[in-house]
Amino acid sequence: MDGVIVDSEPLHERAFLEVFQEMGYGETHGIHFPSYYGKSDETLWIDFIAKHRPKQPYDELAAWKQQRFIDIIRAAQPIFESLPDLVEKLSRRYQLGLASGSLHAVIDEVLAMKNLRQFFPVCVSVEDVPRGKPEPDIFLRAADLLNAKPAACCVIEDSSAGVHAALAAGMQVIAITNSLPAEQLAAATHVVRTYEEIERLL
Repeated sequence: MDGVIVDSEPLHERAFLEVFQEMGYGETHGIHFPSYYGKSDETLWIDFIAKHRPKQPYDELAAWKQQRFIDIIRAAQPIFESLPDLVEKLSRRYQLGLASGSLHAVIDEVLAMKNLRQFFPVCVSVEDVPRGKPEPDIFLRAADLLNAKPAACCVIEDSSAGVHAALAAGMQVIAITNSLPAEQLAAATHVVRTYEEIERLL
């Protein structure tokens, strides 16, 4: 979802940076955000807490950042321009599922945009599985809910962690260079730069 349906990786970073600033770590947070693309907020927060030992507990920090991010995406509505048309076309031919490292509250906000929810009968959050990307759990759970064999599934991803999770699940993966350069996505079955290329492949 993040980086494929919505141009949200920069907005996740903005939400974290605003929270870090308000905590007093604006210049000293030490987080390299591209390293966390495709991974859960929890992964980033665990590393931040280990580094800085802030006074706020994890649950408070996670809720703070999530609400800030929701406020930002509500205002920005950052859906990639070609995405709604592609999803509508693909839904005529394939069963579509959404597998996201985000929480259900964020997924719900995104799928409310452009009435996208109707195209995704299956939505899996990192909340629903034991392990997030780059482990395959999230994609295997989505395939199970779609009653589809992993080998029959194709994942669309923008992150290295997501590419490796899809491959570990035994699925094909199309990586789009929305968030990372092609060389960091080279393990994917296909690497593309546009949604039109995805449409042609599928």
